[in-house]
Amino acid sequence: MQQIMEQAQKMQQQLMTAQQELAEAEVTGSAGGGLVTATVTGAGELKGLTIDPKAADPEDTETLADLVVAAVRDANRAAQELQAAKMGPLTSGLGGGLSLPGM
Repeated sequence: MQQIMEQAQKMQQQLMTAQQELAEAEVTGSAGGGLVTATVTGAGELKGLTIDPKAADPEDTETLADLVVAAVRDANRAAQELQAAKMGPLTSGLGGGLSLPGM
C-alpha cells in the first residue's frame, strides 16, 4: 500500500510540473500568410497578437477579424498539441486518462 501511495504522489508531482511547464510555454499560430500572429500559452491563454499593417484595411475590418480568429484558433491548436505531448504520457496509464480542466 505504501508503494502505491508513493507512486500516486510521484505522479501527482509530475502532473503539477507538466501543468506549470504548459502555463509557461508559449506557442504561436498565424493566418493570412503571417499577416496576423497569435501567441498563447501551452494552457491556452492568449498572450499576444501581432497584426501586420497590410492587414488593417479600414474599409474591410471583417477580413481582419476573420484573420484574428483564425490565428487564435491556430495557436490554440498548437497549444492542444503541446498539452497532449506533455500530459498524454502522464495520464495514459490512469484508466483512460484524467478529466483535467482545460485539458
